[in-house]
Amino acid sequence: MKLFTRLFVAVALIAGFAACNQTEGNDVDYTAYVNPYIGTGEHGHVFVGANVPFGAIQVGPQNIYKGWDWCSGYHYSDSILIGFSHTHLSGTGCADLGDILVMPYVGEVRTARGEQDNIEGAASIYYNHDQEELAPGYYKIAMENGVTAEMTATERVALHHYTFPADTTAHILFNLLEGNGCKAYATHIKKVDEYTVEGYRYLNGWAPTRKIFFVAKFQEPIAEMLVFSNDEPAGTESLTTETQKVTEEDLDKGNIPTQNGAKAVITMKDDAKDVSFKVAISSVSCENAQMNMDAELADFDFAKTRQQAIDKWNKKLSQITVDTDDEVEREKFYTAMYHLYICPQLFCDVNGEFRGMDDQVRKVDFNNYSCLSQWDVYRTQMPLLTILNPDVMQDFVKTYMSIFDQNGKLPIWALQGGETECMPGYSSIIIMADAYLKGLLSDEVAEEALEKMVASAKYDKQKGVTMLMETGFIADDKIREATSIALEYAVGDAGIALMAKKMGKEDIYQYFKERSKAYATYYDKEMGFIRPKNADGSWMADYEPRFSQHGGHFCEGTGWQYTFFNPQNPEFMIQTMGDDATFCQKLDALFEAEGVTGEHASADISGLIGQYAHGNEPSHPFIYYYPYAGEQWKTAKWVRFVQKDFYTNKPEGIIGNEDCGQMSAWYIMSSLGFYQVSPSGGKFVIGSPTFKKSTVHLTNGKTFTVSAPENSDENIYVQSVKLNGKDYTKTWITYEDIMKGGTLEFVMGPEPNKEYGAAKEDRPTTEE
Repeated sequence: MKLFTRLFVAVALIAGFAACNQTEGNDVDYTAYVNPYIGTGEHGHVFVGANVPFGAIQVGPQNIYKGWDWCSGYHYSDSILIGFSHTHLSGTGCADLGDILVMPYVGEVRTARGEQDNIEGAASIYYNHDQEELAPGYYKIAMENGVTAEMTATERVALHHYTFPADTTAHILFNLLEGNGCKAYATHIKKVDEYTVEGYRYLNGWAPTRKIFFVAKFQEPIAEMLVFSNDEPAGTESLTTETQKVTEEDLDKGNIPTQNGAKAVITMKDDAKDVSFKVAISSVSCENAQMNMDAELADFDFAKTRQQAIDKWNKKLSQITVDTDDEVEREKFYTAMYHLYICPQLFCDVNGEFRGMDDQVRKVDFNNYSCLSQWDVYRTQMPLLTILNPDVMQDFVKTYMSIFDQNGKLPIWALQGGETECMPGYSSIIIMADAYLKGLLSDEVAEEALEKMVASAKYDKQKGVTMLMETGFIADDKIREATSIALEYAVGDAGIALMAKKMGKEDIYQYFKERSKAYATYYDKEMGFIRPKNADGSWMADYEPRFSQHGGHFCEGTGWQYTFFNPQNPEFMIQTMGDDATFCQKLDALFEAEGVTGEHASADISGLIGQYAHGNEPSHPFIYYYPYAGEQWKTAKWVRFVQKDFYTNKPEGIIGNEDCGQMSAWYIMSSLGFYQVSPSGGKFVIGSPTFKKSTVHLTNGKTFTVSAPENSDENIYVQSVKLNGKDYTKTWITYEDIMKGGTLEFVMGPEPNKEYGAAKEDRPTTEE
C-alpha cells in the first residue's frame, strides 16, 4: 500500500461525517482528497511536487529525461531520482523546463548524474513510491541514502528542508547543466556570502530561448562551495560557462554542440545535519529573484509556509463541493480540481517585471502568465475558469496582448519568454472572445483586444493565413496539417465575428462570419467526410479517413475526427451534412468505426471509442453534439461512460496527456452536468451529472447548485429538469443562468426519455 493511500484513509477517518457530507460552512481540508499520482503513469505527464495555484515555482522530483513520457520530468514507472528542479510542465506533449536542479546526498563529493542503467558513482539515487509523500503544496521523500527531503512553496519561492543522517558527510549539489529536454548555452553560479548563492541558466529548448535567474538563501552558514564545469573541478565560489548557442539551422542538421554547464557542491558549517534553504526565481535578474524572496518568504518557517500553501489550495478546491458516498469519485473530482490550477503559471516578479519574447524587460500592472497551452485549454479549462475565477480572465487577455506587442501576433503556445509555435490555429483569439462575450473585459481592453485579434487573424506570417485570404482555403499539398489549421482558424474567426457584432463593427463581423464557415469548404458531400484539398482545388486523392500520420494531413487526428470539428456552430455542420437524421447516424458511426490506421499514427490519439478519441482535445465537444439534433440521451450515455471508464484514481487515470488542465476540466464540467460546446460565448449543453449534488461557490457570493438525488451508476439518463423550481425543457443553460446563482434539478432514470430535448425549440442554438 502506498504512503499516500495510508494518509488518505487516515485523514478521511478523522474528517468523519464532514467528509461524507460536504456543505458550505464545513471546515474541510479538501487537499486530503487529492491524489497527485493520478496522471503520472501512462501518458498523463502531470507535474509532481510542491506549488500553489498558478504558481511560477513548481519544485519537485526529477528523473532522467528519456523522451515523451517524461515531459513533466517525472513518470510513475521510473526508479531513479536525480534531484529536485524548480520549474516543470504539467501534462504537455513536449518537454522543457526542469531548471535549477538540487540534490542532497552524503559521502564523497561527486557531481555525475549517471545513466538509467548505471548510477554508480553518481549523486543520483534509486527510489520507490513507498518512500514518497505527496499532497498539494508539499513533497517529501525518505531517500535510500538516509536523507529526508521535503519542500513546499509560495508563488515564486521554494522552501527546502533536508535532514541528513548522523555520522555522514552532507552535501547539496546545484546542477545548472541538467534540464528536462532543453540545452543550456550559458550558466552561472556564485557564492555571494556565507548564506547566499545566486546564478542563472540561459537555454534553448521547446521554447526557443529562455533565461532564468535564481537566488538560494540558507538558514545555516555555508562552509564551502566547490564549482565544476560539467563534472570537471573548476575551483571554488564562482563559475560561468558558455556554449555555442544552438540555432534553428543547427537543430535541423542535428548539429548540437557539446553542452556545458556549471555545477556546485555545497557543504555546511559545523557539519550541519538539519538544513533549510529557500530558492526564488525570476526571468529578469538575480536582484529580482531576491526581491521576490523578500516579498513572499521572509523566514524559514516550513510548517507555516506549508499551511499557507494548503490554505491557498483549499480556497480553490472548495469552489465546488460535491455530495457523494463514493470515495473514488471524490478523489477523482478533487484531483481534477487540483490539476485545473497548475497552469497557466505566473510569469512576472512581484514588481510586475518579466522578460518578454524580444528579450526586453517589461513591467506591467497585472499578473502576467506563461505556459499558455491555448489549443488545449480553450475548449474547457478557460470556459470553466470564466465560472470559477472570472476575475483572472482580463489578466489572461492582457498577457496575450502583451505578447502581441513583443512578437507581432497573439500567442499560439507561449512558454516563459518564448513562442513554441506548437499546434494549429490562433486559439488565444477564442479565449479573448469568450471573455468579452461574457462581460469580463473592460471596454478599453476589449477595443485593443479586438484590434489585435483581427491583426493576428490577417497576419501574413501566421501559417497559411495569406493563402486563406487569397484563395479561400489552405492547401494540403502546400502546408502540412492544412485542413486542421483552417478548421481551427474558423473557430477563432467565429469568436471575432461575434465580438465585432456585439461592438457594432459590421464590416469585421461580416468578413469573419464568412470565414468561420470554412467547414463547408472542406466537406466532401459525396464521400461524407472532411477531406483535404490541393492547391488547384481538387480533393486529395487516395484518401482514407481512418489514417493518421503525426504531422501529416491532420494535427493529431484523422479525417473521421475532423469531420466533426465545427464546435463554433454545430447546426451549420448538421446543415452541411444534410439533416438531423443524417448527422446523428454519422455521429453514431464515429463511436463505432474501426480504429486508427497508419504506421506512424499520432500517439496523441488515445482514449478511443471507435474513432472518438477522448485522450486528445479535438474530440472533446463531440459527445455534446447530440442535443443539437434532438437526441440528448445519447450525450448522457457517452458522458457517463467516459467519466467512469476513462478517468480513474490510478497513476494511469487520465486517458491522454493532461495538457495543462484541459483533460481535468472536461471531467469537472461534465461532472456538473453541462458543457460549453461553442467555445466563444456559447451555451452550456446538458449531459449527465456525476453526483447527487454539486454546489458551485461563485466569486460573486452566490451559489449554483446541481441536484440529482436519484443519480446512480444505473440512473444515467435525464428524465426531466427544473431550473430554479420551474419546469425546464431546454437542453442547455446560459452563462448568465449559472452566474446569477440558483438550482438546476435533474430527475434521473435508467432508461432514456427520448422526448427530453427532442423538440426543436428545446435544442441548443448558436448565435451568428
